[in-house]
Amino acid sequence: MTSVAAVSERSEARVARRERLRLLLRSPSFLIGAGVLLFWLTCALLGSRITPYDPIFDQTSDLSQRPSTEHWFGTDRLGRDVFSRVLAGSRDILLIAPAATLLATIFGTTLGLITGYFRGIADDTISRVIDAVLAIPLIVLAVTVVTSVGSRSAWAVTVVIAIVFSPIIARTVRAAVLGEAQLDYVEAARLRGERSHYVMFAEVLPNVMPPILVEATIRLGYAIFAVATLTFIGFGLQPPSPDWAVQISDNWQFLAEQWWTVLFPAIAIASLVVAVNLVSDSVQQVLER
Repeated sequence: MTSVAAVSERSEARVARRERLRLLLRSPSFLIGAGVLLFWLTCALLGSRITPYDPIFDQTSDLSQRPSTEHWFGTDRLGRDVFSRVLAGSRDILLIAPAATLLATIFGTTLGLITGYFRGIADDTISRVIDAVLAIPLIVLAVTVVTSVGSRSAWAVTVVIAIVFSPIIARTVRAAVLGEAQLDYVEAARLRGERSHYVMFAEVLPNVMPPILVEATIRLGYAIFAVATLTFIGFGLQPPSPDWAVQISDNWQFLAEQWWTVLFPAIAIASLVVAVNLVSDSVQQVLER
């Protein structure tokens, strides 16, 4: 009977997953967001192979040219094609932001499981540390950590953003685990003599995955902004990278004369963040049904 019940539960779970996927694929906001993400992901993967000019080194004789049929987004003050740089600029941000979000989700989920499951001294100690970290503005904390690390490479920015976002995810996971830890299936696992790490990761974790997935997609949007902000203030990627925030940082002081060198990278960042938010909202709506 137990085997039959287990098979039935797995079958129901598969049906539920298929239904959620069907609902996602029928959501206009999800399809629009996913389409924009796919476009920028394609640009990141293909890079200079799809750009009409070299996004880093190609300097034409047309300095600071307005958008035209030859240069759709114009050229910057060094003669580089802005359209080519915008297309290639998605690579770094789509590498750093998802990697940072993944690291933050793994670390934050682990902390949330520990604090929510064990409670007591472990919960009090880790929760106070998390509260102290969250009391510091995120950008201030990120700049402090980057300065302490002494590196402004892509991996350093990735680790810094992961550290900054981990406490936020940990708090969300902890709240979900506190509710699950009181249920009968957790007590049954304890009575069977299962080890704590097995109960946390094999029993509790699958049941708190929906809020974790939602939180991860939300954090991805914030991670994109964090990468752009750190780069803009000089603590992230550096020139001559075609990164969007690098372009904005290099050209914002010439905004009145060369608005196109700032406008188009800014639109690219906004489109990516909006796309992530559309996907996040759609996933949240489906998981909450």
